[in-house]
Amino acid sequence: MSILTPLADLVRARPWRAHVRPGWLGTQRRGAPRSKIQESFAGRFQPPGASSWQAELKAAVRDAGELCQRLHLPPQLVAGSAAAAGEFPVFVPPAYLARIVPGDPTDPLLRQVLPVAAESLPAAGFTADPVADAAARDQPGLLRKYAGRALLVTTGACAVHCRYCFRHHYPYEETPHADAAWEPALAAIAADPTLHEVILSGGDPLMLVDDRLARLADRIAAIPHVARLRVHTRLPIMIPGRVTDELLTWLAGGRLAPVMVIHANHAREIDEEVAAALDRLCRAGVLLLNQAVLLAGVNDSADALCALSERLVAVGVTPYYLHQLDRVAGAAHFEVAEDRGRAIVAEMQRRLPGYMVPKYVREVAGEASKMPI
Repeated sequence: MSILTPLADLVRARPWRAHVRPGWLGTQRRGAPRSKIQESFAGRFQPPGASSWQAELKAAVRDAGELCQRLHLPPQLVAGSAAAAGEFPVFVPPAYLARIVPGDPTDPLLRQVLPVAAESLPAAGFTADPVADAAARDQPGLLRKYAGRALLVTTGACAVHCRYCFRHHYPYEETPHADAAWEPALAAIAADPTLHEVILSGGDPLMLVDDRLARLADRIAAIPHVARLRVHTRLPIMIPGRVTDELLTWLAGGRLAPVMVIHANHAREIDEEVAAALDRLCRAGVLLLNQAVLLAGVNDSADALCALSERLVAVGVTPYYLHQLDRVAGAAHFEVAEDRGRAIVAEMQRRLPGYMVPKYVREVAGEASKMPI
């Protein structure tokens, strides 16, 4: 099955309920050899509880000066970083901070989270709402953008503030907070039998506690024509301890086929603890896909993106999408020309099997799906 296979076909092809079992890491199919990840982590990697991943959030770096100081960066970076962080604050959890090379201002992981003066410069064609989310709002928290799918903006919170975030300016104050506030959105989904998939997005939906997510998932599962639940998240990359038994229970233990789209942009984001967390998800029956954003100075080379695909496949994740940058205000310095993007993907096709080459796409406001480039 190639990477060009539609997502719905990928979902149908997976043995969803064959191995759904919270606490997967210490178990395996009868007769199957233990993986290197299991050998390495069995007995010592116990998925932390909610208090542990929330403690990581509390320990996140929230100040540009502290970020530069902790990473031994040149003093001249501090002033520009602090000014740019005024509108969109720094937020970097310790687990991700530990993967950044100290003293290197060009580190590709650092570039994703370090505010720079260029964010304050106006750029033609870069706007506050580059994908027309405002026009797609149907009910509080509900976006109707894609054929057959409904998207719920569950929270404005994230485990990291990526400097290229396309929802940087989104009006999250309109997002429902109480369970009852989701009723209009759920009623709209229930009233439309053409909707077969619900996408939990944000922000990052996994910033919500598992009890709340479980209640929302149960409400969605009660809608007969919905077949799949998709979660878009960066938390397994940022804080792998967020993959708890409770998460696996509500995500993979119900009626809906579970899909998780992680957001990894560079191979170095996937260390051994991240790999172990993804292994648990995969063994629980969750279809794992990745969407990366093509970012100048981060992954704008065939070498970087081939390494990312190799690493993703090694840990059970399909490289699904490579996104052209959404032209959000403040992110122009990350943009890579489309001609260069096409050349990079062409080189990836020469080097890799087809299933390891992500589809190069952009989101176009008003279109019913992502558009190939």
